[in-house]
Amino acid sequence: MIRVLVVEDDPLIIEAHREFLGRIGGFDIVASVSTAQEALRAATTAAGSGAAVDLVLLDLGLPDADGVDLASALSGIRPVPDIIAITARRDLATVRSAMSHGVLLYLLKPFTFAAFAEKIRQYLGYRDALIAGEDAVSQRDVDRALAELRTTDTRRTAKKGAAPETEDAVGRAVRDSDGGLTASEVAGVLGSSRVTAWRYLERLADDGTVERVTEYGNTGRPQVRYRWRSR
Repeated sequence: MIRVLVVEDDPLIIEAHREFLGRIGGFDIVASVSTAQEALRAATTAAGSGAAVDLVLLDLGLPDADGVDLASALSGIRPVPDIIAITARRDLATVRSAMSHGVLLYLLKPFTFAAFAEKIRQYLGYRDALIAGEDAVSQRDVDRALAELRTTDTRRTAKKGAAPETEDAVGRAVRDSDGGLTASEVAGVLGSSRVTAWRYLERLADDGTVERVTEYGNTGRPQVRYRWRSR
């Protein structure tokens, strides 16, 4: 099992990580924390116990520190955990800084299961190419491992694993609403989990059927509202 540390302060995203990794299989979330301080403590403790964290799913927008700085700090732990950044921060400067501080892969929020699974597939290919415990690898092995991180399987489709009747129900709920719905509101209408509603809403948004509108309130985290897109 690949031992995973989730560093994320949004409960919905944490729930999505758990569901998605569970569907893929072979991963064990050993801890879920919401701050950089907690993350560094958890990773250090795990390494000291002999059951080190293998992979960190890292949000860069943490409440107590910049996620890039945390990635740099994690590189000081032995063995060094691998890092996949999963974040809404999409400016090029942040991407470059994250990759230069140990981040292997970068996934933008909001994301679908297909996009998440593709990053995990790339990561697993990278791990397989560089077998843990070997003292040395060939140039061919290094090149193959790096190639796994840089390629995607274009044959995969966003519709894989979707239930048409559920997607239709989600679409009708948004279409018939006044001003759109959030993932939690759609879940309430359908009687499903928030993650399930969110996953189908993201499929519809990727298809251009609905549009994402980020709303910022006076308090709390911003939320995404999905509105029917006029044709």
